[in-house]
Amino acid sequence: MARAVDPVLGACVAAVDYAFPWDRLIARFKFHGETAWARTFAGLMRAAPGADALLDAADGIVPLPLTPGRLAERGHHPPWALARALVPRRPGALRPDALMRLSDGPAQHRLAREERLRNLRGAFAVPAKDLPRLRGARLLLVDDVVTTGATLDAAAQALLAAGAARVDALVFARTPAPHERAD
Repeated sequence: MARAVDPVLGACVAAVDYAFPWDRLIARFKFHGETAWARTFAGLMRAAPGADALLDAADGIVPLPLTPGRLAERGHHPPWALARALVPRRPGALRPDALMRLSDGPAQHRLAREERLRNLRGAFAVPAKDLPRLRGARLLLVDDVVTTGATLDAAAQALLAAGAARVDALVFARTPAPHERAD
């Protein structure tokens, strides 16, 4: 399922809505170290309409980075686990160091949209050593959940500013817009 996005991010494909039972399984995967879910989630991500086209077109797969503090807090890197499970036969396509998360502000999932945008200003950067590899590349960001799209947009902006030709995203779950929710 695709979501409408602004011009920064080319396309965003999500496998499922962030709702029961997926919300509980994602919490176990993300916050409780149940990393075995990565293979199941990646299989559903690959099966989502439009996912194959994004994966095939990508010159590089970039898992959304965590700061060292957030990585230490969680003990694992969920987007990295998803990216590895998505492209087991293309390990050279993985670019885990192409994007750095610079700031470790409050967790995005606890913030309203405006706070998320403020929290993400200057949050991402591309290491100088990766600039030549990214110039003109079509990149695919991988993440577990997209809520407002603010994090993906901020990451895409940093990659585009570094010279990437296009940045798309593939995520496991998306929070449906209020008009899409079945309450």
